[in-house]
Amino acid sequence: MTTSSTREVLDVIQAPDATAADFAALPLPASYRAVTVHKDEAGMFAGLESRDKDPRKSLHLDEVPVPELGPGEALVAVMASSVNYNSVWTSIFEPVSTFGFLERYGRTSPLAARHDLPYHVIGSDLAGVVLRTGPGVNKWHPGDRVVAHCLSVELESADGHDDTMLDPEQRIWGFETNFGGLAEIALVKANQLMPKPAHLSWEEAAAPGLVNSTAYRQLVSRNGAGMKQGDNVLIWGASGGLGSYATQFALAGGANPVCVVSSPQKAEICRRMGAEAVIDRSAEGYRFWKDDRHQDPREWKRFGGRIRELTGGEDVDIVFEHPGRETFGASVYVARKGGTIVTCASTSGYTHEYDNRYLWMSLKRIVGSHFANYREAWEANRLIAKGRIHPTLSRTYRLEDTGQAAYDVHRNLHQGKVGVLALAPREGLGVTDPELRARHLPAINRFKDA
Repeated sequence: MTTSSTREVLDVIQAPDATAADFAALPLPASYRAVTVHKDEAGMFAGLESRDKDPRKSLHLDEVPVPELGPGEALVAVMASSVNYNSVWTSIFEPVSTFGFLERYGRTSPLAARHDLPYHVIGSDLAGVVLRTGPGVNKWHPGDRVVAHCLSVELESADGHDDTMLDPEQRIWGFETNFGGLAEIALVKANQLMPKPAHLSWEEAAAPGLVNSTAYRQLVSRNGAGMKQGDNVLIWGASGGLGSYATQFALAGGANPVCVVSSPQKAEICRRMGAEAVIDRSAEGYRFWKDDRHQDPREWKRFGGRIRELTGGEDVDIVFEHPGRETFGASVYVARKGGTIVTCASTSGYTHEYDNRYLWMSLKRIVGSHFANYREAWEANRLIAKGRIHPTLSRTYRLEDTGQAAYDVHRNLHQGKVGVLALAPREGLGVTDPELRARHLPAINRFKDA
């Protein structure tokens, strides 16, 4: 439920005849509700295994002051957001506390010092409405309906001007910066903003941002694997937040996804997306590690044989990697000669081990990929807006239930993405192109129906 400080904002957003002038004249509230972690609790899970750390204990719903608006920035009324794995990492203070990021950022400039606070407003996705823009912002105006990608850059170094992901001051908003999207108001740089897809509700529009852009760069972009028609693409966690978009990009781009999942229900979701080659690793009993220290190459070989059964005898051209330690040895082994293993995360552990003979003697490549630059994020969002790629939202939580949402993602109890309502009072609001929506409704609801 909104508080009195943000209710007037919501009233104007919901007014069918509200104009840009109405938004510009709207007084900013002094405070807003936000999901936070607290600096003085950073050690609360000391001694516990990752699996036993509970986001429901560390995530708070606080009333916090609206931050000062700086040049090139925008304040956005957040109608909906979503939970990504970086929000889980923040909530369990792994691999490190995010307050170290905020302290280092705060030392870079007087304006950045706003981010160094004893609380961290988290969240790296949003769909909402622009309330204010700072000096130097010309493209966006109060009242614009937007989504935000999570790349925050300074671009004062030459390194970032070919690929903004290479900016030395590149950060992930809501993870390495403060004032994120799991809140009623968020502070972003104006070059994070993109048009909200008109046929989607607020929560549907908020869900793709981080994972859709990450999957686009990792799989499609020349900065990642550069997927082409006819490629066989092994996708780990193919029904999850990242994998569900990778599967769609493979299908839309004329490639053949080989989807790896962990249950019959998740296998069925992949088939609903149009994938034909699906491996339920739990049902088929793959165990790539004999124990904590030793992998089992026989299981790599068995896994590779199963892939070839599904591809007509071919090895995979691309491996879409993100589990990390648990799967990386198998990923290097099963890629074809000259193939590419592209990795963007390590959700099962950061220390990757593989047999280098299968890399160097077969001329394979390992490519690191991290989120996406503005152009890549814009292209990924454009495909959403055109109805070529669809949100994979399965469930939506209230802002006050974000701890439970993060817990469910942490324990892999979810399908696709989980959304969080911020200012939006209920699901299903925000659609302005019902005709396009009607054409794609089965695909939009695919994960909800599951």
